[in-house]
Amino acid sequence: MLSKKNRLKKKKDFEEVLKKGKGFKEDFLVLKVKNNNLKTSRFGFIVSQKLSKKATVRNKIKRRLRECVRRVLPRIKKKVDGVIITKPGLELRDFWEIEEIINQLFKKAKLFQ
Repeated sequence: MLSKKNRLKKKKDFEEVLKKGKGFKEDFLVLKVKNNNLKTSRFGFIVSQKLSKKATVRNKIKRRLRECVRRVLPRIKKKVDGVIITKPGLELRDFWEIEEIINQLFKKAKLFQ
């Protein structure tokens, strides 16, 4: 599980990344990235009801995304805020496919050290 210090929580932080961040798209995911003035990188996740009306499905997707980000966090540059937005179709993918999409997305955004 992604630790609390590595999560975006406040609405203000989400809005700032969405407005001022640079966007990258890969398959069923969109990544918005913006530099921050903190010592750690933080990530937030947006899974809308367009993906599924069931909260259990949306929460499962969020758990998978958090775990994928947690696995690559040591290789990610510090001082970055990111928001991952899901698109319909992601719920049909398994964990390993989602992890591969996340890796491609972070490479495209040049977030790896």
